[in-house]
Amino acid sequence: MDYGLWIMEMHADKMSMPYDLVYCHCQAIDVQLGLAIDSPKATLAVKRRLACEMVECWHQAHESIAELPLLDGWAEKHRLFVTWKHIEAKAAAYYYHGLILDEGNSEKSHRTAVAALQSAEEFLNDSKAACEAFHAAPPVSRSPPLWGSMKYLHDKIHKESSCKVRINNDLYSNDRIHEHESLVPSLPEFDVALKPQEYRLPLTDAAND
Repeated sequence: MDYGLWIMEMHADKMSMPYDLVYCHCQAIDVQLGLAIDSPKATLAVKRRLACEMVECWHQAHESIAELPLLDGWAEKHRLFVTWKHIEAKAAAYYYHGLILDEGNSEKSHRTAVAALQSAEEFLNDSKAACEAFHAAPPVSRSPPLWGSMKYLHDKIHKESSCKVRINNDLYSNDRIHEHESLVPSLPEFDVALKPQEYRLPLTDAAND
């Protein structure tokens, strides 16, 4: 079950159009990422771009939701959902960013790649806590099975991060093990390619008033 859509349907009369559109954008990009993950022809660069676009989209949703006039206790539920999905998107983006950085030949690129992959795993763990907080908030909801792009990435992020750390273990000597935070690269910024088509509501008929 799509819990984000469930929330929107429950309070559709109170949703502002900007948040509505941003949420639909996030869902559409997540579908695109899922298709890219499933396609052998999709490059890592394509997957990273989609993941980074999803981060930007959920960031916009976070900004938009602050303007929603939800005064009946649903505001916190909305906010927690957006926070959860935003963190989850960062996990995916850092995962693909790390894989691309690891294609470099220098020691620095490999160390930076490991830092990015470790960040992906940290965001994944944080997203689990955010998910639990969302479902525990009233009205209490049941946590569903993994869905969307995370259905494919959940195990991959942990396995890839652990594997790369083992391979590059010699780069994490005692004097470098604390450098992880300073090595974490910034995510590349991409404009959201998916644009909504302009739509004008039909004129109302005065006879129907």
